[in-house]
This record gives sequence, structure tokens and C-alpha cells, in this order.
Amino acid sequence: MELQVQLLMNTLQIGSVYVLFALGLTLIFGVMKIVNFAHGTFFTAAALIVSSVMIWGVDTAGMPIWFSYLIAFVLALLVVCIIGFVVYFFGFQHVLKDLNGSFILSIGLLLLLNGVYLILYGGVPRSIPAVVPGNISFLGASLTIQRLLLMIVAAIITIGLYVLVHRTKLGLSLRAVAEDQEAAMLQGIPYRRVALYGFLIGATLAACAGALMATVTPVTTVIGDDFLVKAFIIIIIGGLGSVLGAILGGLLIALIESFGGYYFDPSTATLAMFVLVIVLLIVRPQGILGHAER
Repeated sequence: MELQVQLLMNTLQIGSVYVLFALGLTLIFGVMKIVNFAHGTFFTAAALIVSSVMIWGVDTAGMPIWFSYLIAFVLALLVVCIIGFVVYFFGFQHVLKDLNGSFILSIGLLLLLNGVYLILYGGVPRSIPAVVPGNISFLGASLTIQRLLLMIVAAIITIGLYVLVHRTKLGLSLRAVAEDQEAAMLQGIPYRRVALYGFLIGATLAACAGALMATVTPVTTVIGDDFLVKAFIIIIIGGLGSVLGAILGGLLIALIESFGGYYFDPSTATLAMFVLVIVLLIVRPQGILGHAER
């Protein structure tokens, strides 16, 4: 029983980050109808900024760890929003609903930004001290307070996004554009402005995931690329453009990783993910909660 609880806690911890990251990717696809292969660079940028600012804040400025992390978190979100605005304004707004163009553009951005990160930060992994030290025990399972807070913050952000999408005027516009761009424009919804908001929200979600993950794992200049592969698997399983599908897919992939990796091995768990994707593409290509093309 204790082992199963421990594995479930591991599932929720990594799954919460997967969900945040995948939500940003699926939101961008739903609104703009593009596949952004550079989405992982937003995750990487936030993680690198958090690690750098925290190291400077604690070692050089003598700030408390928690205060240094708060500053780093906010700064990471601001920088990623700026990066997101720049790449949207000069790039993605010109390839809206163009899968081929967005593919070429996003691959180019991925290579460019990864190169910039490597030049600025080098290839050495960075680790930061625990923001909130200590452990708690739950039904015999041990969990660090820091990982518990990660899950809580990720859950709050996820709930906030759900409320934004389903309970606000902006969310109504986002859903209208995702459902039918032409019909939304006929109703007076400014498509390009809504697309910008959707892109920035997606980038911010990736930044939140990166800033949270930086507290529990070493940060490298390509950390976002690893999560990008998982995110594509998640949205294929859950359904492209589906918020609930991204949540379901993220938790399912984390469950396979945690339990499959323990009872078998990580390579078997990875194989199981790809088998699941292949089966879904055959029997339900729109994903579990996605909508078939009309």
C-alpha cells in the first residue's frame, strides 16, 4: 500500500508539470491552428532564468531562498512573455493556420533559441537549493514539501486556466476562434488579437512549468526539448485543442511513467506510451476528448 501511494504521489508531481506544459501547447494549437515545436524553449528559458537568478540572489545578494525564488519566478514569466511577443509579432502571426509554415518557423526558432541558451549559459547542468526544505509523510509515503507545493501551485494555475477559458469574455473569444475562426470574426471578435493572447497565455503556461520544475531537477539548455516530446504525446492522447484532454493525457502519461518505470523499466514505460499513441491514432485519431474534423 505504501509503495502504491508513493508511486501515485510521484505521478501527481510530474503529471502536474506535464499538464501545465501541454495545456500551453494545446491552447496555441486550438486558437492558431499551428504546431509550435519551439514551445519547449519557453520552458527552458524560464528554468534557466530561475536557476541563474536564484544562484545570484542567494550567493551574491544574500537574499532569503524563498524571496529569491519569487523574484526569479516573476522575472522568468516576464522575460518569456517578451520572447513570446517578439516571436509571435515577427514570426507566428504570419503563419496562422499554416501547418507547413509554422513547422518550418518553429523548427528554426527551436534551433536558434537553443543555440542562444547554450552560448549564454553553457552546457553544465544547474541545480538550485531547496526553496522549502523538509518532508512530510502521507499514508506511509514520503514527499518533500517542495514537491507538494509544486503540485499545489500547478493545480491552482490549471484551475485558473480552466476558469479563464470557460468563465471569462476572453475565454469565450478563445473558444469561439478555436471552434470556427470565420464565424468568430463575423461576430466581431478580433482574431489576430485573440491569437496573440492565446499564444502569450500558452507561452506563460510553459514558463510556469519550467519555473516550477527548476526547483526539483537539474536545469540544462535543452530541458524543454525532453518535455516537448511528452507534451505532443499528451495532446495526441487527450485531443488537440482540448483543455480537459491535456489534463487527462498529462496524468495518464505520468501514471505510465511512474508505475511502468517501477514495475518494469523506463524503456518499457516509454514503449507503452508510443503503443498507446499508435492505437489511439488508429481507433480514435482525434484523441480521447478531441473532436473529429467536420
